[in-house]
Amino acid sequence: MINEIQSLVDEYTRWLKEKTLIRRVDEWVEITTPYLDRHNDYLQIYARRRNGDYVLTDAGYILQDLELSGCKLDTPKRKSLLMMTLNGFGVKLNRDRLEVHTSAANFAPSKHNLIQAMLAVNDLFGLATPMTASLFYEDVVAWLEEHKIRYAANVKFTGQSGFDHLFDFIIPKSHSQPERIIKTISSPNRDTAQAVAFAWIDIKDVRPPDSKAYAILNDIDRQVPGNVLDALKNYNVKPVLWSNREAVAGELAA
Repeated sequence: MINEIQSLVDEYTRWLKEKTLIRRVDEWVEITTPYLDRHNDYLQIYARRRNGDYVLTDAGYILQDLELSGCKLDTPKRKSLLMMTLNGFGVKLNRDRLEVHTSAANFAPSKHNLIQAMLAVNDLFGLATPMTASLFYEDVVAWLEEHKIRYAANVKFTGQSGFDHLFDFIIPKSHSQPERIIKTISSPNRDTAQAVAFAWIDIKDVRPPDSKAYAILNDIDRQVPGNVLDALKNYNVKPVLWSNREAVAGELAA
């Protein structure tokens, strides 16, 4: 099993390297990643040297795009959720830019954390138009509390790769159920599913051997593609459609 998981991790890192492109843009280096945003455009970040270290930034893309789409982070609750998400990845907010400052030795994990923060913020707020009463994450929190499910929110684990991975909830082991780790996906697609699958593969050997992973998928006014469900199942992440959430309430509350 260890060799199998290591092979999958190695395959992922090879794919990531092969699909990453760089080019010079004035005093910055533009890094095009294989990760897609909600418009199916490749995410790009920018890097430059500063005082012997490196600055990595999204150049304001994520928050500017959300605002142009009608999502303004203008309430204390949304601002708090944004900062909680960024803090989980060690990413700073510089005006409207997501940024990290890093040394050469920590460049790789810092780049990874910035990209994961961009994906997380994009996913959290992507559906939060002015007509949306609440964010999907908030709906999941309310549901957990309605069922009196004990949880800790926004937990970070370091995987075998050395990368950090942020999960939305962890439910501790009980007398009848093992530890349960949950990630919410408000905009289910190939890339969000792939990111969750890789995160689980990377951390599962550093968690108790009977730990379970769940992905709660937003299927409100949308159909989740079958290949998204299959991708999660193939890596032992249990997909839970929001419309079918009551089916797992018992095992999460136990």
